[in-house]
Amino acid sequence: MDNIVVIWFRRDMRLDDHIALSKAITYAKKHECKLFALYHLDPFFTEMDLDLNNEHFFQNLAHFVKVARESQMYIHLLYGDVLRAFQQVIDVYDIKAVFFNEDQVGIGQKRDHQVTAFLEKKGIHVSKWQDTHLHGAQDILKADGTHYQVFTPYYQSWRKQEKQPVIKVDKSFLNSAHTICDESLSHKGNDKLRSIIMRCSRKFDQIGSRKAMNTLHDFIQKRLTRYHEKRDIPSVFGTSKLSRFLKTGTISIRTIFHAVHEEALFEDEGRETFIKELAWRDFYHMIYAHYPEMKEKEINSAFQGVKWNEDESLFEAWCKGETGFPLVDAGMRQLNEEGWMHNRLRMVTASFLTKDYLIDWRKGEAYFAKKLVDYDEASNIGGFQWAASVGTDAVPYFRILNPTTQSKRFDPSGEYIRRYVPELEHVDEKWIHEPSKMPTDEQLKSSCVLGDTYPLPTVDHKERRKKAILLFEEAKQQ
Repeated sequence: MDNIVVIWFRRDMRLDDHIALSKAITYAKKHECKLFALYHLDPFFTEMDLDLNNEHFFQNLAHFVKVARESQMYIHLLYGDVLRAFQQVIDVYDIKAVFFNEDQVGIGQKRDHQVTAFLEKKGIHVSKWQDTHLHGAQDILKADGTHYQVFTPYYQSWRKQEKQPVIKVDKSFLNSAHTICDESLSHKGNDKLRSIIMRCSRKFDQIGSRKAMNTLHDFIQKRLTRYHEKRDIPSVFGTSKLSRFLKTGTISIRTIFHAVHEEALFEDEGRETFIKELAWRDFYHMIYAHYPEMKEKEINSAFQGVKWNEDESLFEAWCKGETGFPLVDAGMRQLNEEGWMHNRLRMVTASFLTKDYLIDWRKGEAYFAKKLVDYDEASNIGGFQWAASVGTDAVPYFRILNPTTQSKRFDPSGEYIRRYVPELEHVDEKWIHEPSKMPTDEQLKSSCVLGDTYPLPTVDHKERRKKAILLFEEAKQQ
């Protein structure tokens, strides 16, 4: 029976700049063990209805497993209950240690605690590492040891802290002489993944580490210096498009940070704005770790009793992008088509759902969770609670985004709207933000008949604004 050290892959589908993998190789060399690589297919995720988020995730997994196996490191796919999956390996091999990059929040954290307790009871060394963020949930604290609740002071502290360097992985060790390939353990997992891929309704091409590195270099060379100016304009390609790769871990957050940090000029505003976005990602992750119930519960207790509107037809109009507000509809249709939405639009659509439709933010959060290929639980919950004015450091409840003003400001010529709402393609710039004001002759000229070709506004923004303020004030008084 071979002595082995297990490297357990999860949302870290890469062989470069990978802390747990690097540490596992060091351990294997020192203790003369072989490396056993595994990925656990959890029925909680595999049995979900397939939507854009998990179709994208599983296609990334299939790509990663294929690439690793081709480079002579066999990744074993284990399917079923996680403890039984580990027991299968324990029954065949003498496991000395298990290395993985931990989850500090959500369902992954619960699983990690469960597996750690199970393995340690069997005398197996468990080695967990924080690899998904530049700073983990407990790294940036106030002087008194408590966590920050406001972003600006958190960011000031975060910016001063040294960032971990890019991790070197000795990939020469990852070959058939030092790694285990036991296909018999992988049959069920292989079949399961194959069946999921066959059921996918669309094929994603922006997957894998090579694409991730190309996207990073392309961003630095072409868009970084003007990032602060362009990132809010949805019609232009002004953002990094790296979030989908971070979601699957096909690129490391350290690789991104250091590449951006070293390439740009020191006082570069584009660079600083982008780095601040990486800090927001860490901030919401830290908040989620301190408020584990925030997926279900508003952080601001004053608003835990808001009486949300339960109008299903309005919620469906929002989901489909048929609200009668062009910018909102364009954003939702981009999400439904591509599994991605421009960040400005995430704010606009979340605000519209919660402040114009007065619908529970949790419903919007759950819809985004199914659709977004870059879905990050902490950031998405944090973003929805921010837009709904119920979270930490959130927008005040009386500050309500006007979807028409946002449209005129961030898509002045209507280029973005026309791209995703083809019914409005021939509408003149004068009416594109408020097509409901078009005279009849203009409607006929542009082949856009209101209430037929394109919906009339489903609500009156001014009225809803007053209603939203009242709703929040009532909740506060309870």
